[in-house]
Amino acid sequence: MPKRNNSLALSRKAQRNIGRIIPFGIIWLLGGWLQLFIQEAATQNQNLNPSASITVTLEVFVFASITITLVGLLVGTIEVLWLGNLFDKKSFSQKILYKTGFYSFFLTLTILILYPLAASLELDVSIFDKKVWEKFVNFLSSIELASTLVSVAFNLFMSLFYFEISENLGHGILMNFFTGKYHTPKEEQRIFMFLDMKASTTIAESLGHIQYFKLLKAYYEDFSEAIIEYSGEVYQYVGDEVVISWKYKEGINNNNCIKCFYQMKNDLEKKADYYLSNFEVIPTFKAGIHAGRVTTGEIGALKKQIIFTGDVLNTTARIQGLCNSYAVDLLISKTLQEKLEPDPSYELISLGSDFVEGKKEAIALFTIQRTSDKL
Repeated sequence: MPKRNNSLALSRKAQRNIGRIIPFGIIWLLGGWLQLFIQEAATQNQNLNPSASITVTLEVFVFASITITLVGLLVGTIEVLWLGNLFDKKSFSQKILYKTGFYSFFLTLTILILYPLAASLELDVSIFDKKVWEKFVNFLSSIELASTLVSVAFNLFMSLFYFEISENLGHGILMNFFTGKYHTPKEEQRIFMFLDMKASTTIAESLGHIQYFKLLKAYYEDFSEAIIEYSGEVYQYVGDEVVISWKYKEGINNNNCIKCFYQMKNDLEKKADYYLSNFEVIPTFKAGIHAGRVTTGEIGALKKQIIFTGDVLNTTARIQGLCNSYAVDLLISKTLQEKLEPDPSYELISLGSDFVEGKKEAIALFTIQRTSDKL
């Protein structure tokens, strides 16, 4: 397979991160407008404390809208690129405690920096003017400071709450819920990979439940970069099995679904020393890949979920189950093989046809042998 395009890999990861950060800016902007509307409605558009509170003019409104959006985006950037990962292994209560302390300091400092700028704009004087700093001192001892802190805390809570839900459900799935994309069932063409850990039962028995769970957590985390890089989506985790899905064009494009498999193998091999030192075993896996039409829709009464239904899922699972019979780590269907782009760095090997459970006709199967270790 061709050499990995690092700039493309970075751009895909960057696109995903941008998609995770932008909602912070939107939430903060909408929260700021809501706070302003409530304030102006309560005071009937009058400044009841002009010595400390800033009168809302068009210039001040535009300035406030831009700055609060930028603050939201900055919070999102900090959360997505740094703070979220920093406290990833902490308990929920520890996360709340540490993040509260950090953001309390950060946002208080932000307010203290932005207020003189807004006051300068309102009074139409230099930021170094005495009037600005007199108003700033009054602000520090007024109810307006407390009101601003409450507003900022609300925006922070809503954005972090959204982020946690998004991270648990998956950003794409959450957006689909919001937009109602799958409120009514839709048919679409997709590619699925069913990936299963080898000898998982033996490993689980030797490690015990707690250590095995830690192994699974690390194992799945090490797949993340490859899945993102090659445009995949995690559909579900089922014990030691993960189901990865692609929109058809994205999975076929540049043979992404195949490259993802080999990149996951490479990433796991790079962590061999870590797994040996922590679990005394190096996990390996096998996979089956197939493509076809599925029905996608939102389902559930007590718990909403977007699911895929169709023969392609059952067939992919059965194809993966035949890996041991053929002593290979990867099996793909002829349906997928016919759509793959020619690539000199791997060889497609026909394994003939086989019957899978639930199918009346035999399915032609292929495996792949790499002629180069580089993607």
